[in-house]
Amino acid sequence: MTTPGAGGPRTFDVIVIGAGPAGENAADHAARAGLSAALVEAELVGGECSYWACIPSKTLLRTGHAVAAARRLPGVTADVDPGAVLARRDAFVHDWHDDSQVQWAQAAGITVLRGYGRLAGERTVQVDRSDAVERELLRARHAVVVATGSVPKRPPVAGLDTVRTWSSRDATAAKEVPRRLGVLGGGVVGSEMAQAFARLGSAVTLVHHGPRLLPAMEPSAGERVATAFREEHIDLRLEQSLDEVSPAPDGAIRLRMGIETVEVDELLVATGRRPDTDDVGLGSVGLTPGEALDIDDSGLVTGVDGEWLYAVGDVTGRAPLTHQGKYEARIAGAAIAARSIGEPLDTRPWGEHAAYADHVAVPQVVFTDPEVGFVGRTEAQARAAGMDVRVVELEIAVAGSSLQADGYSGIARMVVDESRGVLVGMTFVGQDVAEMLHAATVAIAGEVPMHRLWHAVPAFPTISEVWLRLLETYRAQVS
Repeated sequence: MTTPGAGGPRTFDVIVIGAGPAGENAADHAARAGLSAALVEAELVGGECSYWACIPSKTLLRTGHAVAAARRLPGVTADVDPGAVLARRDAFVHDWHDDSQVQWAQAAGITVLRGYGRLAGERTVQVDRSDAVERELLRARHAVVVATGSVPKRPPVAGLDTVRTWSSRDATAAKEVPRRLGVLGGGVVGSEMAQAFARLGSAVTLVHHGPRLLPAMEPSAGERVATAFREEHIDLRLEQSLDEVSPAPDGAIRLRMGIETVEVDELLVATGRRPDTDDVGLGSVGLTPGEALDIDDSGLVTGVDGEWLYAVGDVTGRAPLTHQGKYEARIAGAAIAARSIGEPLDTRPWGEHAAYADHVAVPQVVFTDPEVGFVGRTEAQARAAGMDVRVVELEIAVAGSSLQADGYSGIARMVVDESRGVLVGMTFVGQDVAEMLHAATVAIAGEVPMHRLWHAVPAFPTISEVWLRLLETYRAQVS
């Protein structure tokens, strides 16, 4: 049954498909600009990050990290209660209810529509209600924003479809801690969940085809994390392929790697994600379903006539991180508002309507222990971009780190573009380094000259004093 509404489709200034963090922010910034906004969501308002990714995964990790940090200090006794950790996770995800998120949206003046949204032609969105009976057409005066996120990739492993597997959602929503956990994939999700469950009591086997964990990061980052995993007795299988998966007795799962087999009770498949565009109606506007939505820096989708279709977040494939999706949404919201009243856009690098940071200043934290904080370009990426690169890498060995933990171990790696004299990449690895990352992000986004950074004095005694050591070493090299 189609319910177009009295007099035809309901009309809004802006319609957002997908109510994850990026979609919420796009709708919010449209509403703040005085535009009417509708938010269409088939699952939970708040999306993947709030209920199945960032928030629950970090909750599962936090207690184990706190216990490990406490044990690095003399005179402290601490342990992990897995049941309490799972209960805290449930509290953070509100037992997978989104009432508070819906209330926030409504208070912000956003209309929340439950159902599956897809494009149905220019400026038109079809909403299929969850009961698959009612259907409604919506019309946008100014913009439709696609913010449908991403979905897991599934590798072509023999027998994988013959056994139950965990996706990242299953891992973060687990009701019990498995005795034996297999993890396929050594990227961010695989690494974080391997350590989270190891510290909750699972015997973990992690299989990764590449030579190091966290392959998108600087090599030293993955190496440090791998060392920590081995010290915690995580069975780390690097440069190995999972050749076959099959059912084993008593409901277990058998993993075959060459001539060796390992049995686990659950298998987490964490081999990456791809933009979720298979069924959002791209064909109705001349685009190819299943592909990432290519956007300009204002968020406008390329290859579509007119200035009305936008995309933000993972669906673009640009910088698939929650904070970058929210950033893109803020930029797109400002661009939509400006275009709605005929104002010219400032799309120059670092302009008001350009998500330029997507290209040069994307921060990311991997919440393993040691933590990995990274922003900008790796050395390899900077050299590939043709920069005149100078790299400084030091152990984090300052008064602040010594006070933070006995036997503190960490590294700081700085990548400088010598032709401009500015920082273009920074990596920190170590306990409690995540909160140091924003200083590097500010330096890179602000293109602060190295000679000016010399005057940014780190407080004593903090771990951030490593900045002084990096700059001293850099100045000694160039003098």
